[in-house]
Amino acid sequence: MSAARSLLSEEQFLCSICLDVFTDPVTIPCGHNFCKNCITQHWDISVQCQCPMCKKSFNTRPELHVNTFISEIAAQFRKSAQKKASSCPDQRCAKPGEVPCDVCTGTKLKALKSCLVCLASYCETHLEPHQIIKSMKTHTLINPVENLEGRMCKEHDGPLQLFCKTDQMCVCVHCTVLDHKFHDIVALKEGYEGKKAELGNTEAEIQQMIQERQLKIQEIKHSVELSKEDADREIADSVRVFTALMQSVERGQAELIDIIEEKQKTTEKKAEGFIKELEHEISELMKRTAEVEQLSRTEDHLHLLQSFPSLNTPPHTKDWTEVSVHRSSYEGTVRRAVAQLEETLSKEMEKLLEAELKRVQQYAVDVTLDPDTANPHLILSDDKKQVNHGDVKKNLPANPERFCHCANVLGKESFSSGKFYYEVQVKGKTGWDLGVARVSINRKGKITLSPKNGYWTIWLRKGNEYKAIAGPSVLLSLKTRPQKVGVFVDYEEGLVSFYDVDAAALIYSYTGCTFTEKLYPYFSPCNNDGGKNPAPLIISPINHTD
Repeated sequence: MSAARSLLSEEQFLCSICLDVFTDPVTIPCGHNFCKNCITQHWDISVQCQCPMCKKSFNTRPELHVNTFISEIAAQFRKSAQKKASSCPDQRCAKPGEVPCDVCTGTKLKALKSCLVCLASYCETHLEPHQIIKSMKTHTLINPVENLEGRMCKEHDGPLQLFCKTDQMCVCVHCTVLDHKFHDIVALKEGYEGKKAELGNTEAEIQQMIQERQLKIQEIKHSVELSKEDADREIADSVRVFTALMQSVERGQAELIDIIEEKQKTTEKKAEGFIKELEHEISELMKRTAEVEQLSRTEDHLHLLQSFPSLNTPPHTKDWTEVSVHRSSYEGTVRRAVAQLEETLSKEMEKLLEAELKRVQQYAVDVTLDPDTANPHLILSDDKKQVNHGDVKKNLPANPERFCHCANVLGKESFSSGKFYYEVQVKGKTGWDLGVARVSINRKGKITLSPKNGYWTIWLRKGNEYKAIAGPSVLLSLKTRPQKVGVFVDYEEGLVSFYDVDAAALIYSYTGCTFTEKLYPYFSPCNNDGGKNPAPLIISPINHTD
């Protein structure tokens, strides 16, 4: 037997279906041998009974019997293979995450290669047929991978060895002459290299996106820090202002109480003096009454006659007819104290507005006038920083952006987020409009200024009539006539504020606005008014207040 075994090789006892040493080998009528389970499953899914090796067909399904001779020899080879595997230090059991050998029974060894033809992974021992058998040497072996079925064409049951650039998918050889005929077909390696290059670009783009988002995080964090600084500053200012106000109120209240109490004390002291005098005179009069009463009871003629002259005259007393104690007057005392408090509050308001103006000036932007929006009667300076009304209408293209009826012009710069501020000199003018407008405003025909129509503005008319055109208009009472007006917008906060720059005073604020479109600075120098309003509106450089 040993001599016979030396003439046999292991590949002679491998099932051509499972490529492993026979288990329960059977011989079919054509003489080829297979594992009983392998050939049974093969015929179960086949249309007709056919030998997998020689393709001989059988009219009826052959009855299968185990070939005991081959079975015994196969068992010997299986034991030999297991002994060899256990003695080989390079082979080890597959660990979690590693690809196991598909042929090993019992303990699964780690696979060294996967075959794209057999769609199986093999350890070193079970890989030997691919290295020995001539027909199997042509199989494509790759590093072990799982899900080998995914590497096969589901339609043609062939390995996916090519790449269709037209449809961007992996295909088999049969696909290239059928569904993908005339398509741009390349080898997997070429497709791999191309996609790898694309992945490199994608990775670079992703890294760029990561960097941009990291920068955005830093920007957001910095904004939060700045916001916290602003909040801390506002809290500190509010604490300072309200502490000063409360101290002023307490001090004013204490001084008022002192004045009232001092008046009351003076009144009480004066009354006490009068009462003391009156009590003294009453005492003297009661004493004289007792003397007169005693003298009237005497029967001594001489004594009565001698004493009568001195007792008949009343003692010296003050004429109290015009004497009185008047109630203290407090009219105007509280009012004067409150007026003083108002003066203190007004000074604090001036300080706050000055600080507020300094802060909004930090958001100054460079604004220029857009000639494509200017009404044909308007005259713009070469630097696009000044505008006034002319008597002659220029022949200009009637583009959609241009104001055709009203003497208006927009700034060239638009804003759709954040904060911005600019200043306009209005000195010498009897009429003007200033503010911001959204991009979708009506620019043709008669225009009604209002937030509803997309305008947030204030104006001057007749030289002294200031209004916020809030729909309805709000008449503004200003202490001084502005020579330079500052316009501040906080897009997210929905705030538009106007300042008298020289007086560091707030003129008017639109609050609670909702902005969803681009905003443009808005200007109108108004009509020349027969030479009464010739001065231009001038966009001024920002001189930060001291």
